[in-house]
Amino acid sequence: MEATIEFFKKLIDNLNGFGFPFLVFFIGVAEFSFGLYRGKWPKNERWVDIACFTLPRLIIRPAVAYFGLELLPKVLPGLKNEFSWVPFWWGAAIIAVADDLTQYWYHRLHHEVPWLWRFHRTHHSASYMGMAMASRQNAIYTLFFSQTYLTTALVYMGLGVPALVVRGIKGTITTLAHSSIPWDKPFYKYKVLHPIAWVLERVISTPATHHAHHAATTDDGVGYYKGNFGNMFFIWDIIFGTALISRQYPKAYGISHYEGDQWYAQLLWPIFKSKVEGSELAKDGPVVRLDDFESTPAGDKSFQDTKTADEYDSGPVLAGR
Repeated sequence: MEATIEFFKKLIDNLNGFGFPFLVFFIGVAEFSFGLYRGKWPKNERWVDIACFTLPRLIIRPAVAYFGLELLPKVLPGLKNEFSWVPFWWGAAIIAVADDLTQYWYHRLHHEVPWLWRFHRTHHSASYMGMAMASRQNAIYTLFFSQTYLTTALVYMGLGVPALVVRGIKGTITTLAHSSIPWDKPFYKYKVLHPIAWVLERVISTPATHHAHHAATTDDGVGYYKGNFGNMFFIWDIIFGTALISRQYPKAYGISHYEGDQWYAQLLWPIFKSKVEGSELAKDGPVVRLDDFESTPAGDKSFQDTKTADEYDSGPVLAGR
């Protein structure tokens, strides 16, 4: 068992050090090869994606972790390595649940509380889905990621290695869920794989479930930006009644009234404002465009998820409501 754990630690450590950047690079090359960004990635959108990808990874998250680990010994001196006795797998489970559950609620609140929406709007403004979307966030939204602070505290308390493992796994799942590569389609296509699909799409975020969250409309029974908030784990949506499973992909992405707000406004609103008149990011702009919050999915009815795997092809399932 110890040998297995050590092997797994080394594998994830390599994923964090070299594997994950390679994975992101490989997905990016694949998406370009399939023409994902053709006609959809003008200069302004490139700057948004590049800035949002580099600033949080190179500055914000490392800075939060650094200052957190510098501050915690002064604030909580008696808790350093308090959890170092926790077995590796239990530590990984604690980190995974604490990290992802807090992010689910942080994410959900930015859709349900109007004045918070503008901090998250950047993540939904693009008219495409792709690898870069996983980190396309306003810097202020990223700075206050609740799970970053909680995970930093747990690392200080002795769960550093499990945190690295979870980070590698979560980064892979969220990147693949945002990617334009529909890796989950074979699970829906072949009947023998339907039982696996039924479990998979309820446990983790897949392209089909997360793409629905980024859809431009909710009128087709596929798009559902009022739910499917899960990042690594989709099970939170099942538990809290915000899941829509259709096994289909939206025909369009983004927000209907997006007119290309400047990259610096999308990255650093409210420090910098958009010059697009009527935008939520503009000076004196609306707190939120009501059409982002008032529409509901076609056929949105409260019912329990009782369909079998074979029945899903006939229509969407609003699970756990």
